[in-house]
Amino acid sequence: MPFETVTGYCWPPSVAPGEAVGLHLSSAGGRPVQVEIARVGGTRDVVWSETVGADFHPTPDGADANGCGWPAAVSVNVGDDWRSGYHEVVLTIDVDGKERTTHAFFVVRPSKRSQNTILLQLATNTYHAYNDFGGRNLYTGGTTVSLQRPMSAGYLHKPPGPGRRVTNVVPDDRQMTAHVGYLRLNHLSPYAGSAGWPDWEQPFLEWAEREGYGVDVVLNSDLEEFPELVERYRLILSVGHDEYWSGPMRDTVEDHIARGGNVAFFSGNTSLWQVRLEGDDGNGRATQMVGWKGRFRDDPLHDTDRRAEVTTFWSDHILERPENHMTGVSFTRGGYHRIGKNVTNGAGGYTVHRPDHWLFDGTGIGYGDVLGGDAKVVGYECDGCAFTYRDGLPYPTGEDGTPEDLEILGTVPVAHFTHTSAPRPPAPGTPSELEYIASRIFGERGQEHRIAHGHAVLGTYTSRGTSGGGGTVVTSGSTDWAHGLAAHDRNVEQITANVLDRLG
Repeated sequence: MPFETVTGYCWPPSVAPGEAVGLHLSSAGGRPVQVEIARVGGTRDVVWSETVGADFHPTPDGADANGCGWPAAVSVNVGDDWRSGYHEVVLTIDVDGKERTTHAFFVVRPSKRSQNTILLQLATNTYHAYNDFGGRNLYTGGTTVSLQRPMSAGYLHKPPGPGRRVTNVVPDDRQMTAHVGYLRLNHLSPYAGSAGWPDWEQPFLEWAEREGYGVDVVLNSDLEEFPELVERYRLILSVGHDEYWSGPMRDTVEDHIARGGNVAFFSGNTSLWQVRLEGDDGNGRATQMVGWKGRFRDDPLHDTDRRAEVTTFWSDHILERPENHMTGVSFTRGGYHRIGKNVTNGAGGYTVHRPDHWLFDGTGIGYGDVLGGDAKVVGYECDGCAFTYRDGLPYPTGEDGTPEDLEILGTVPVAHFTHTSAPRPPAPGTPSELEYIASRIFGERGQEHRIAHGHAVLGTYTSRGTSGGGGTVVTSGSTDWAHGLAAHDRNVEQITANVLDRLG
């Protein structure tokens, strides 16, 4: 810890109304902790506030993989009338007259009485993949990350300030320098720009509820552990950076689509990596997430009859289950936009190809117009597909697993990192990101030219379903769609409303 403070985590991470959640706290010097719990959506509603006693507990060695093991300082009973949603837990102690504040969170799952037909599943697997509290994450050598530890600073709360976004919002590459400076100035994790609640899901949910949409909320892992939850919803949402999915998560969502349910992926880099939830807290909740990633050959399941669960790219040729079977698009055919040296001065918005589609109703958008450029709704990590042009319009080729009936509504050039364009270039003699991705999806080296020129793809398709009546899937192909809502971009707001009204 950079200074004396309080920190903590909630367990279980999601609860139903009427259940209890434990607040596992460590307070410097054993100081009393002022706890405020608020549901955050269209409004911020405080639901519980109390000063609780808490001891100091050191962060144990191996906490990154095995958890902190701190006892619960207090157990909070969730009322039967608590609405489903993201619940912010604000922890404050007084240190010599100065307040020290950190954040934790939990989710209240929907009650059976909920009448909402839209379900937002938070990208919490991605939060945990990047979380570096207590040691390593999946980007610094870790292959197992604990779900029972605090989130590092920046994943749950960010102060305003220049450089907050990773995406370049100025017409050169100064944004990355400003972003790194912002993280350091505010003592945030160096990975806090890549994952967490404040950047994408919070502004999306705030906008949706202010506009009158009822949205229930669950965790990524709830799709695996409580798959029956999705059955009564017309529309499932993925928002922001939703990179890590387990097999059972995909089963839940793909079954939903096959039964006629709808999904909107207002997200990018979506379901790139397979992960596994493992461990057991004694009550059936997983305590760890496993992701071997580039070291997938060391995954204990690699040479077993469970090879389909190996934690590599979903598009890896050894899995044969590319994510675009579900989403319509893939990061492997996309890349980065307005990041460092990758499309640094790109439009930040989609060039529209099919303005007569229902998605654009009420916008006045025409062929060739740029959608969302002022707010830079295309940025950071983007997903696309293999396509060709016929009569001047793009059509998917289907060679990469993308449904052939995907309607490509808008595109933006993007690119993967190479040895010369990566902000953190790989060591000499090691493959660049572009080279590695190509080798995994095509099964051999020297194929990077086939994916060197990617695109973010805004599009939609309708599944044929198990009995001919499948659901509709919409994808933004970019992590940053929600920034258009935060900036009150009229067309982004109208398109989002069109999707929620028609599919939800």
